[in-house]
Amino acid sequence: MGYKRVLSRFEGRIGRARYWLATLIILGSMIAALLVLALVASIFGTATGPLTINVIGISASFDLGADDTAVKAGLLPQVISSLLTLVFAWFYAAASIKRLHDRNKSGWWMIPFVAATGLYGQFGHWLGGSWAAVLVGLAVSIAFIWGVVEMAFVKGTKGPNRFGPDPLALVDTGPRWDQQSELELVPHSAAPSAGA
Repeated sequence: MGYKRVLSRFEGRIGRARYWLATLIILGSMIAALLVLALVASIFGTATGPLTINVIGISASFDLGADDTAVKAGLLPQVISSLLTLVFAWFYAAASIKRLHDRNKSGWWMIPFVAATGLYGQFGHWLGGSWAAVLVGLAVSIAFIWGVVEMAFVKGTKGPNRFGPDPLALVDTGPRWDQQSELELVPHSAAPSAGA
């Protein structure tokens, strides 16, 4: 399975190594995209404001700063970084869901593992300093750590499961056709005589 398919489609399974590599590719691409965006904005003299790509807390990337005039001047780079957030969130979700499929878990596990963390990070201050806020924060933290361990460190299910074949199954590398059956073995007595 090529990385184009790993980063764009939600069906199938990937192993731990491919998940780690896909995550590193996404992270490196996010850094490169932000650097290019900041460079282009500085070449054209456009104020950028805070440029972020936050895949976990997607809504944090959409802070367009309605009161700050410097941020209003740099609205285009922020809109572009917001669109990049959606693209990279898609890539991360595709790789993570395939990894969950390898663990024989539904993609809906992304909600407690990733989405709950982003929502709590963005809206957790609404709960104030109550015990409920502490309990919700603890539950979200445990779910996030469980998700990281589940996707990044635990081995996938062995053999095929409901989401597809084992990505680590051995591939038959033998010859595609049996060469021995194609050879014609002639007995020695059928050879031409020495005097002929």
